[in-house]
Amino acid sequence: MKSCKPIFVLLLFLFSVRGDQLDEDYVRTDGAWILGQQSQVYRTLNIEGCAQKCEAETTFTCRSFIFAVKDQQCITLGDNTKTTVVFRRADAILFEKRMYLLECKRGTGQDYRGTESKTQNGVACQRWAATTPHVPRYSPTTNPDSGLEKNYCRNPDNDEKGPWCYTTDPSTRFDYCNIQECEEQCMYCSGENYQGRVSQTESGLECQDWASQEPHAHGYIPSNFPEKNLKSNFCRNPDGEPRPWCFTTSPTKRWEFCNIPRCTTPPPTSGPGRQCLAGRGEDYQGNVAVTVSGIPCQAWAVQEPHKHARTPENYPCKHLEKNYCRNPDGENMPWCYTSDPQKRWEYCDIASCDGAPEATAAAPSVAEQTELVDDCYQGTGTSYRGTMALTISGKKCQAWNAMTPHAHTKTPEALPNADLRKNYCRNPDNDKAPWCYTTDPSTRWEFCNLQKCPDPAQQQQQPQPTLSPNLDCRTGYGKDYHGKIAVTATGKTCQEWRLQTPHKHDFFTPQTHPRSGLEKNYCRNPDGDINGPWCYTTDPSKTWDYCDVPQCPAEEYECGKAKYKPILCFGRIVGGCVSNPHSWPWQISLRVRKRPHIWSFDLHFCGGTLIAPQWVLTATHCLEKSSRPSYYKVTLGAHTERATEPSVQERDVEKIFKGPNRADIALLKLSSPAVINDKVIPACLPPANSMVAGGAECYVTGWGDTKGTGGESILKETGFPVIENKVCNRPEFLNNRVRTTELCAGNIDGGTDSCQGDSGGPLVCAEQGRYILHGVTSWGLGCAQPMKPGVYVRVSQFISWIEKTMREN
Repeated sequence: MKSCKPIFVLLLFLFSVRGDQLDEDYVRTDGAWILGQQSQVYRTLNIEGCAQKCEAETTFTCRSFIFAVKDQQCITLGDNTKTTVVFRRADAILFEKRMYLLECKRGTGQDYRGTESKTQNGVACQRWAATTPHVPRYSPTTNPDSGLEKNYCRNPDNDEKGPWCYTTDPSTRFDYCNIQECEEQCMYCSGENYQGRVSQTESGLECQDWASQEPHAHGYIPSNFPEKNLKSNFCRNPDGEPRPWCFTTSPTKRWEFCNIPRCTTPPPTSGPGRQCLAGRGEDYQGNVAVTVSGIPCQAWAVQEPHKHARTPENYPCKHLEKNYCRNPDGENMPWCYTSDPQKRWEYCDIASCDGAPEATAAAPSVAEQTELVDDCYQGTGTSYRGTMALTISGKKCQAWNAMTPHAHTKTPEALPNADLRKNYCRNPDNDKAPWCYTTDPSTRWEFCNLQKCPDPAQQQQQPQPTLSPNLDCRTGYGKDYHGKIAVTATGKTCQEWRLQTPHKHDFFTPQTHPRSGLEKNYCRNPDGDINGPWCYTTDPSKTWDYCDVPQCPAEEYECGKAKYKPILCFGRIVGGCVSNPHSWPWQISLRVRKRPHIWSFDLHFCGGTLIAPQWVLTATHCLEKSSRPSYYKVTLGAHTERATEPSVQERDVEKIFKGPNRADIALLKLSSPAVINDKVIPACLPPANSMVAGGAECYVTGWGDTKGTGGESILKETGFPVIENKVCNRPEFLNNRVRTTELCAGNIDGGTDSCQGDSGGPLVCAEQGRYILHGVTSWGLGCAQPMKPGVYVRVSQFISWIEKTMREN
């Protein structure tokens, strides 16, 4: 009985907290603030110092702390986000002790600090401080370091069976609690939530670091998948495989599964499941067993007519019973392998839970397409109704009606007049500017990548300044400002960034931010503050202040920035959206030169992308008609295929340069540079060897074949996600046809693709407010066919060749 076991005292070891220990022991959330009933305020130079204050706190149990960056203020708290309300606040970082957030146990669960408060038989636990109905042997007084608070399950005596509690049933003194194992030494289900440190594959190969692109380039970039915890080179399962895996350090083996044991306790319960379709249908557990085309489903447990790995053994938590339609791996909707040997798999037709037909990616009408909304805001932006969905640091916005990764109260239902549509930037609480919650679990919210609209009255009254080499000004928020203003808006002289007097600081120094230009005492904006550059001051009574750095006149034309807003149609190019005129100003038309008495107008046959005034990038296979440059002509600034608009520019092709190693990429040097204006602007090139993340939203444009769906002879656009090569090369998709110098993009269920006539054209992805050319349209198996996404030449792999060719010719 628990009354006769020896007392075990858990000793708290205080240590100097290093950065790696912070990552291990705390969960960080930027932009979050909580209020606690118990708190202490300290002055510390850095986050590590604040963590030490939390570890050493004696007046209460410190569960979290807040570090206010510029003020170097440290607040230790007895609460965390599980016990109190979360607020938004700029310049604040919340750190929560991981042990108080976990609702699982490690080993015997001696350090379990979750909130389970009933036994495995469902009986409520007695409070540890109470003496009825049972007089406890273990209490907050006798065991102060065991976390015996309220009536939560604990293991103060290191019982090998795990956490327990005294019960409120007089006939049962104590009982064990059903606390699941943390997925660190083992895995549940298919290991989607495995967080352990195994870093070898099942054949003994060392795993490649997720942040590295060598020896294998890949799209699982940790910063783009923060919720997947792609740390170091630990085995993970970010893409719905049967179990965790990793890229290997062997150049001859791209990836391999890891050998992770299954947890011995029962897996977490998933609830009763739905009998109808909600979202992607991942919780659908109905009995539909036929595909959209009427083919009966193959049973998940059998391997005929189709061999596969989606078995009940590999996916034990996905309810793969009989031959019922399911979604075990995060597809767009429930599906199944079919009983037709000629049709490997197909989606199922599941009735929607709300009784309405499922939304389709229908193309907007012409009327809907003509309205342009400026991507700038007036005042504080409470009236902004644009479609920007990226933050100032490039993070994607979380949908307002979603509660993950950040739970919140700013919902469309709570604020019906704030237009909280999709994940668009808004300002529902009259903050300084439009903002959004982010999809990064470590950053709760950020201001958006938007600028204030120019004041028309001021523009009429004041002549626009001309940009000169001596103009000391900033663009946007001034994050890249490297001028020499060194006095604040209130006239205070700035303190040198390297000095620690009169104000000690440890967060913004030339060492911590080597690329922010923290030289001398010049005003800078190392943290991307929306109010602009700032500095620590030489006034002992004023720690820091903003600087009055004027805005630069906007650059006339920048690569990747169109002057006309695109629709951003995430729909179909085959049956998709007609683009807003000149909203993709880098799109060119490659044509056969006019032949007298044969054609009345030049023939468009391929696309291409303007990357510099005199250079166009296209596909090598577009140049099979002739090796003579004089055979071709390039048309720029067109919206219609006939290219009769006044904005059209025509250039002969002076030289052709085909890509190395027979890659499907080619450079065209024009006979003379294009005139860069609001309708003809180059796209930006990506950094050499950079990878676009799997799932990134990218766009293709072209005058290609629309299969009779309308919009012929007018530039069309479509958006779809990039598909990581590892997934694209699966047998059911492109079966290892995609090379490392290529990338896949498209919707697995089809309906969205580039097609004949789009070849050579651009695949561009939005990054930091610009469109980056990541792909050249190359090949595909049919147009918009299910399981056959388009393939594009990966431009980043050819940057050195592109730059060398342009430089030497």
